[in-house]
Amino acid sequence: MKKDKNEPQQHITSIGGSAVMEGVMMRGPKEIATAVRKSDGEIVIDKKPVSSLVTKYHVNKIPIVRGIFSFFDSMISSMKSLMYSADFIELEDDEETESKFDKWLTDKFGDKVKDIVIYFSVFVAIIFSVGVFMLLPYFFARFLGIFIESGVVKTLIEGAFKIVLFLGYILLVSQMEDIKRVFQYHGAEHKTIFCYENGLPLTPENAAKMSRLHPRCGTSFLLYVMVISIILFALVSKVSWGEGVAGFFIGLGIRLLLLPIVSGLSYEIIRLAGRSQNVVVCALSKPGLWLQRITTREPDLEQLEVAIAAMSAVLTGNKEDDKW
Repeated sequence: MKKDKNEPQQHITSIGGSAVMEGVMMRGPKEIATAVRKSDGEIVIDKKPVSSLVTKYHVNKIPIVRGIFSFFDSMISSMKSLMYSADFIELEDDEETESKFDKWLTDKFGDKVKDIVIYFSVFVAIIFSVGVFMLLPYFFARFLGIFIESGVVKTLIEGAFKIVLFLGYILLVSQMEDIKRVFQYHGAEHKTIFCYENGLPLTPENAAKMSRLHPRCGTSFLLYVMVISIILFALVSKVSWGEGVAGFFIGLGIRLLLLPIVSGLSYEIIRLAGRSQNVVVCALSKPGLWLQRITTREPDLEQLEVAIAAMSAVLTGNKEDDKW
């Protein structure tokens, strides 16, 4: 049957994004746009071509491997957008003074100092996440392992502690006022993507009707990482819970070696979740969507306008900085 020309056209898109301080970053196949609302109400947009490790190393058609590279791509682009948005946040003290360390960095590295800060920040974020949400649960389960013989049971205890830590961290930060604003922009990002995917005109009113819970969300990705790590670690439990110092470091090494595989598998699942309406896939997506009820909040029309500005900038293909 021929479709009505006036009927909204469904879009399958790989466009994703993240919330930043008073704004939204949208990432398309070729461009990244970050829209931020300044204190005077103006929306400014920074738009750059995508610099992707996935395409640079030609791994976009290799399952799991592309997920590992995509993870680092997302971390780097999100950190760049976050730093861009932070430049517009007014400090309480108008007189901004440069520390000796900042001056040394600028003198030493010049224009490259911002890139150095970005990559260092990503490195620290990864080390912190691995340390708190992967290694700390392993230490905890090791301690309890004195009283437990089964490696699988130890792995389940490790996994349960990992999920409790993760949920506790999200619940804790969600109570901060600044984070509540970021979570509103997170909701605006999801609603805007849904609006585009449903073929509706990109207006705040149309986007407001959409769900703020999206299957291709970083929150869901992190939850998949937790669950998949439990499954994989359980499969190697016989060799990862050896006794003594040697057993401790073998288990630690196995976890660190499996982390890239966990990341790659999680990427493949979330990629499938964003494209499939299969009953099983939808069921697997449910826990991540439930968790997004914490990490997203209902945005207002002005916040949706910012998200739409970022999305529109990605769709237009114009490479110059814009004002909305």
